Amino acid sequence: MWIRKAQRDIQKGVDSPMPTQLVSNEEFIPRKQSKEQKHVECLIGEISVRNSKRLGMDRRAFMASPMGLATCFLASNKVFGANFDVEEAETTEAAASAEKWPKGEYFVMDVQTHFTNGFALKFRENEFVKNMGFNLKDDVESYGFKNFVKEMFFDSETDMIVISGVPGREQQKDAAGKTLEGRDRKGGVLPSWLMSQSKKQLNELSGSMRALCQGNLAPNHYWNKAANSMDKPALLEQMDRELNTYGVNSWKWYCHTDPGQSGGGFQLDDDNAAWFYEESRKRGMKLISVHKGYSYQSRTLGHLANPKDVEKAALNNPDFSFIVYHSALKHGIGEPEFKDPKNFDPTTGDFEWHKVLMDIKKRNPGMSNVYPEIGSFFAPLVLANPVMCMHGMGKNIKYYGADHVIWGTDCLWWGSPQWAIEAFKRFQISDEMCEKFGYKKITKEDKTKIFGLNAAKLYGVDLGKQRKAFPADVFSRMKTAYVDQGGQRNNAAYGWVRADD
Repeated sequence: MWIRKAQRDIQKGVDSPMPTQLVSNEEFIPRKQSKEQKHVECLIGEISVRNSKRLGMDRRAFMASPMGLATCFLASNKVFGANFDVEEAETTEAAASAEKWPKGEYFVMDVQTHFTNGFALKFRENEFVKNMGFNLKDDVESYGFKNFVKEMFFDSETDMIVISGVPGREQQKDAAGKTLEGRDRKGGVLPSWLMSQSKKQLNELSGSMRALCQGNLAPNHYWNKAANSMDKPALLEQMDRELNTYGVNSWKWYCHTDPGQSGGGFQLDDDNAAWFYEESRKRGMKLISVHKGYSYQSRTLGHLANPKDVEKAALNNPDFSFIVYHSALKHGIGEPEFKDPKNFDPTTGDFEWHKVLMDIKKRNPGMSNVYPEIGSFFAPLVLANPVMCMHGMGKNIKYYGADHVIWGTDCLWWGSPQWAIEAFKRFQISDEMCEKFGYKKITKEDKTKIFGLNAAKLYGVDLGKQRKAFPADVFSRMKTAYVDQGGQRNNAAYGWVRADD
């Protein structure tokens, strides 16, 4: 049986702003809490109880403060080694963290964010979810739009978001042939029309550009079953709608899903994708965000989440940019322990499928249009084993460059992304790892690029204009009022864990 991490924490009396075990984003099977993670969880509890009493603070308020996050990083260092830059004083003096890690120091643009806007998650009834053994209840409130805004903008330092797609096919016409609009088009959990509507709502509410959105359209979404080929007229109709009416800012592709019931998936380098590129090129959209790794959703198509097709697609379309979500990390049986050498080789620091992505760049050092994204990559690795995280981030930067690594969190699965933001601020690759594997220290300049500058460049964001607008917009004023009135993170992670942990 599986249970929400937040619910599990309530039952066990755990209050931690940093998840104390891996959570599933419903793209891989939840993992048991490791003995090291249990030790970290225990230390967080002990230190927070002691220090909150010492300061005369309610424990929940303590854990929602910067001192709570510092407590988590200190506990992790005690178990895993000094992987986070944190001082003992930060666990009892809020001013110590504020001085060392000032808010707003980085422009943060999160390219992987999800919500359901009050929709029940009916996609859990789909075959690809049942393939993973999920039998889950709908949770409307946790993933609702209001909670999304609170967690992303009020409870974190995130400045801009990209509302990220989930594979689904919109219905274009009703039985009578009438063109459908809005909610009537359906399209799954987070269809293109909903992302577009929410982007507009967020930007109008804030008074500045706080949100961008993706489009779900992909080569196999509309299929002529009689001819067993793409329904090109339907695809072009939807392409024009998503670009011109919805104003999407990127395509989001899942090669290993089949919304159009074509009988198969597709690859980035096949003929169908090539046709799509050409039509998209004509219309000025040349940004592809593609899910790679995490392939449990399909027993028959999971192999299409392997990033090997990125190479030919990128080389054949040098004017396109390809953002590879999750940095192509594959989760196989027994992960994240990676006991099987094919999943993780400690002598080289290579991960299955992530290595495929790294090898592409090694073969093509001049290739400049592929970008590893780190949503549900950095966070689970840093929680499971910071040394593995050093390998993952070290290789991304070593081969692709700090100017090609893209920040994403996959929230709301992980709750407020603030803990991940704080973790990356403080995270560093050890001297030993740098010397042994040829990694480089992650500089503040590197983190500035990864947190937001790289994504802003890809999405054509006028950063100077936006950063001037943010301090005076409605969201900034609302956030100030929220904090002044005692608003706090609820420290809840909404992903799934095993109930027997």
